[in-house]
Amino acid sequence: MIPAYRMARPAARIGVRGMQLRLVSGLAEPKEPKITTEIPGPRSKAALKQLSKLQDTRAAIFAGDYTKSVGNYIADADGNLLLDMYCQIASIPVGYNNPRLLKAAQSAEMATALANRPALGVFPSTDWPAALEESFMRVAPRGLDMVFTTAHGSDANELAYKAAFMHHARKCRGARGYSAQELESVMDNQEPGSPDAAILSFSLGFHGRTFGALSTTRSKAVHKLDIPAFKHWPRAPFPQLRYPLEKYAQENAQEEKRCLEELERILRTHPVPIAAVIVEPIQSEGGDRHASAEFFRAVRSITQEADVLMIVDEVQTGCGATGTFWAHEQWELPTPPDMVTFSKKMQAAGFFHTGALVPDQAYRNFNTWLGDLPRALIARGIIDEITEGNLVEQVRKTGEYLKSHLQPLAIRYHRLVSNVRGQGTFLAFDCPNAELRTEFLNLMRQEGVNMGGSGEVTVRFRPMLTLTKTHVNVFLTRLESVLNKMYKKHWPQN
Repeated sequence: MIPAYRMARPAARIGVRGMQLRLVSGLAEPKEPKITTEIPGPRSKAALKQLSKLQDTRAAIFAGDYTKSVGNYIADADGNLLLDMYCQIASIPVGYNNPRLLKAAQSAEMATALANRPALGVFPSTDWPAALEESFMRVAPRGLDMVFTTAHGSDANELAYKAAFMHHARKCRGARGYSAQELESVMDNQEPGSPDAAILSFSLGFHGRTFGALSTTRSKAVHKLDIPAFKHWPRAPFPQLRYPLEKYAQENAQEEKRCLEELERILRTHPVPIAAVIVEPIQSEGGDRHASAEFFRAVRSITQEADVLMIVDEVQTGCGATGTFWAHEQWELPTPPDMVTFSKKMQAAGFFHTGALVPDQAYRNFNTWLGDLPRALIARGIIDEITEGNLVEQVRKTGEYLKSHLQPLAIRYHRLVSNVRGQGTFLAFDCPNAELRTEFLNLMRQEGVNMGGSGEVTVRFRPMLTLTKTHVNVFLTRLESVLNKMYKKHWPQN
């Protein structure tokens, strides 16, 4: 829930509630998927073949047609319309061709911002403070009263790490200024100007693919292979919970205790000073791995006792998908984290922080653009949609409805579906192996539902905030059809 004190100016109502989302472009959301070719179809294949001459397309699934995508449905180059439960890797918040966002994109304000992109750190536009207040600061996490805007999620984490290192060095240096030795040695990447310090992350965490972020990413080896790393940045274990939670409460509590003890040990004994700990509320790319609110409260307590900053990576979990605007709200921390990074559904990126993390000199945590006014204008429209449509509450109710139907399917189709879990519509379940998961995802697309995986065997749900129970019913019909097909193929005796 967005705090009441963050509610800003009213905005003109543009969106239309109901089962059909009618757009200024004349498009209307269909009642169900429409599939006329295999996926990818011939036009998608041709488009990807053409693109492959210019870029690597091996990860591409199909070519989208975003002039015809609408609401919760994505169109492809062949005219197929799929219910999108993946949403550009969790980054579409309020529907394709959302009328409010289209209006914002066509405004004179947007045209000026696009045609005259300023270097915001040196020549900020006169409307930049209002843009920040009316977008990001309306939903700022409790206790964090400043925002550093960036380009993307990896960038947000990378620059948060820089803020942590500068803060750590300032504490160590005290009141004195920079020494001549520091100023000289840093140009050769040597101590003391370039000190040995670290960011701690957790096993199977994902924090991006830029250099610093990649050293904290622990999800898949392929992301990290051949890239030089910060070799002394430690990894702490993240709990591997067993499901259903109520059945394994004692075992899970012991597992979390083990992980917390190891975190304390690393912070106490690691030979390199640790400036910050970064953690995801849900390990999204690592296989939708969860921990309890008690675990995260203990992490906060441990970091404070060790005088180490705590960074919460909400790049994928932020902006309402878990049933609260920020997933970490559900932890009910006694003191806020030191930084919260964001991107994806916000359609912008950055990190929230306090004044204590502003560097001691200008130009230190800095780049040319320092964010982008057009992205802030789109974020403003997204937040307007969320607040006026009460979409966070809708996510909570829709998620409960979806989860209540997935759990009995996991019993009925237990050979294919297990470990149903999640918060809001940020849900997941596991398949027995990667091969069956790939088969499942392909069959779901042929049935008209776009989905994705995470980790080694997990199917993840990343729908828009506008998903309703009606959409869920459309999904469930096709899910059960696919599960029946796979059972008949692999377990005909059942």
